Amino acid sequence: MFYLVCYDIVSDTRRNKVSKLLEAYGLRVQKSVFECILDEKQYETVSKYLVRLVNKREDQIRFYPMSAHHRCKVAVVGTQPQFTVDDAAFIV
Repeated sequence: MFYLVCYDIVSDTRRNKVSKLLEAYGLRVQKSVFECILDEKQYETVSKYLVRLVNKREDQIRFYPMSAHHRCKVAVVGTQPQFTVDDAAFIV
């Protein structure tokens, strides 16, 4: 499943840990926004790890699942990453 993952993390230390984790699973498209392809197990793993990293009273992370139908309607104004995230691509 394709997810748009957005976060607002107060602490620099926690924010760096969150971004490092998400960099392993997806493409950073803005400073606090990632596009990730996650299967069910990966989603569970990432979610569980993030729960341990964040301060629930100060921080927020959101996972927005996006269907292929809606992804093709995404409009980008301004600069964008050179890479595209494709459900059919697997990194081994």
